[in-house]
Amino acid sequence: MKKKFTLEITSPCSENFDKMIPNSNGSFCNSCMKNVIDLSQKTNSEVAKFISENKGKNICARLKTVQLEEEFQYNETSKINTLKYAAVAASILLVSNVSGQEKEPIKTEINNPKPIDYRVGRVAFSQTENQEISIIIKGKLLNAKTNRPFDLNNFPNLMLTINDSESTIKMSSSGDFLIPVKVLKDSKTLSITITANDYYLSKTIPFDVKSVKKNILSQNIVIAEEELSKVVIMGGLGVNYIPE
Repeated sequence: MKKKFTLEITSPCSENFDKMIPNSNGSFCNSCMKNVIDLSQKTNSEVAKFISENKGKNICARLKTVQLEEEFQYNETSKINTLKYAAVAASILLVSNVSGQEKEPIKTEINNPKPIDYRVGRVAFSQTENQEISIIIKGKLLNAKTNRPFDLNNFPNLMLTINDSESTIKMSSSGDFLIPVKVLKDSKTLSITITANDYYLSKTIPFDVKSVKKNILSQNIVIAEEELSKVVIMGGLGVNYIPE
């Protein structure tokens, strides 16, 4: 029988998971004196297996917020049914082997493949002008509410990337950044990605190539806290089973 369910955390916890003590069963939280199970890195089938094996237990877990929108399922079978299905499967396998031995091999007819049309000549190609330029963007990452750098206690491991560049900057308390990027001359926007332990933001901001002086663009990036989406949530885990 298939059991379907969804997950919920009605009272999210604000403790820092990275400061908890890892152990074989998860990470131990000194605040509530419980183990927190990290399900955020598990697949749907792994989550379903964990829930089926810990049915009815009081669980504190760490989840991605998207997992709260997922529907999970697992197969719940009794030991009697398991033995019965195993016996049936063995019988089918035995009959299949016997039948397979009695059958004569099937003769197949191989058709001649169609001849390949080869052409010889000079390869023509077109070359477009490269409009990409390399610049350095420097400035500060600021909180729109305070017009000051983000508090790294609230946003630990705050990282900034611009235009998917290879350079990802870990922000300091000063909020300063300096990132080499490549942009198109006719581009009107820059793509920025901001991540922290439990937060994520991807958005575009205006860009004017005329503001670039000697291959350097001086531009602050101002972000409202509300724009940063919570991607990981932690707390007491609720399981809502869906009736068939």
